Amino acid sequence: MSIISDSLKRIKPSPTIAVTQKARELRAAGKDVIGLGAGEPDFDTPDNIKKAAIKAIKIGDTKYTAVDGTPALKKAIADKFKRENKLNYTTDQITVGTGGKQVIYNAFMATLNKGDEVIIPAPFWVSYPDMVLLAGGKPKIVKCTEQEGFKLTSKKLKKAITKKTKWVILNSPSNPTGAGYSKKEIQDLAKVLVRNKKVYILSDDIYEHIKYDDFNFFTIAQISKLKDRTLTMNGVSKSYAMTGWRIGYAAGPKDIIKAIGKIQSQSTSNPSSISQAAAVEALNGNQSFIKIRSKAFKERRDFVVKSLNNIKGISCLTPNGAFYVFPSCKGLLNKKTKLKSDTDFVQKLLEKENVAVVQGSAFGLDGYFRISYATSMKNLKKAIDRIKTFCESLS
Repeated sequence: MSIISDSLKRIKPSPTIAVTQKARELRAAGKDVIGLGAGEPDFDTPDNIKKAAIKAIKIGDTKYTAVDGTPALKKAIADKFKRENKLNYTTDQITVGTGGKQVIYNAFMATLNKGDEVIIPAPFWVSYPDMVLLAGGKPKIVKCTEQEGFKLTSKKLKKAITKKTKWVILNSPSNPTGAGYSKKEIQDLAKVLVRNKKVYILSDDIYEHIKYDDFNFFTIAQISKLKDRTLTMNGVSKSYAMTGWRIGYAAGPKDIIKAIGKIQSQSTSNPSSISQAAAVEALNGNQSFIKIRSKAFKERRDFVVKSLNNIKGISCLTPNGAFYVFPSCKGLLNKKTKLKSDTDFVQKLLEKENVAVVQGSAFGLDGYFRISYATSMKNLKKAIDRIKTFCESLS
């Protein structure tokens, strides 16, 4: 009899982490691999944030903190929501975790019973379905087509809701597509959710500040009738280049926040005291670098999208935000190329040209692949040349 739990058998390792690890292993073996799989800014954490961490160490701020965040960080988060999103939260409506992933995991563990359904628009971040499964819930995948901009429509949302629906997840701008929901699109979804009073909304806003062109970010908790049923998750990982610091946070209904704290008290306890001090400075300090870095991301996005659309067999939408593109490789999946799936495409691309990307099927939509352009233009130019060479070799 296996010692491994049945719940663990229901899930699989993260495909994005697997691709990143594979790229590391190939580099260690001497291969010139360009990794475009990691969802991690290549910029460094700003100096003012580093200095805040160093100060915390020097003054001995190295002890246990409150399980779900220090008063100083909770206040900084509340101020952020008020300043940037026009949302008012008290500190007992805020929780801090070891990254945004833990916050979402805790929320599902604290609220899901066996058979509860969670509506997940696809393409989706790879961890959503598995976290739902671990918590005993049932992922209900709603496929959102390229023609729909990879976004959930009010019509599809209405059809997907059942008596068992407990949560719906919205991620804008999105991982893996970079698609962002406009205010009008959020309002259309809200009309459906206002009528379904037992459904809660998990809004994943982690890419809030990485946005382009004339896209205006709007989060669903700003619709007053839904605020009391919305858990808004965010963090410092992406906007502040603090992935390794592991600080995520959320604001929402007091009963859910309290339940999340209870879960955390029996698992990790508090996030790092030093990382929390750094996060206070991130949220309260100078924000001007965010626009500068977003401009650099936009230049990379424009280059990648234009270049991909010039490769025969590849087509790519222009994303509103985040640092991903989600191009189609359907034009290359046929008998002539001997590629049957997007998994075949990414495996052969890595094998032949040493470029690591992630197959679209890992995100719930076949026939695509995800590129993270959170790397240098030099790497991107080399990678695009290799992708072009690979695609041309198939014809």
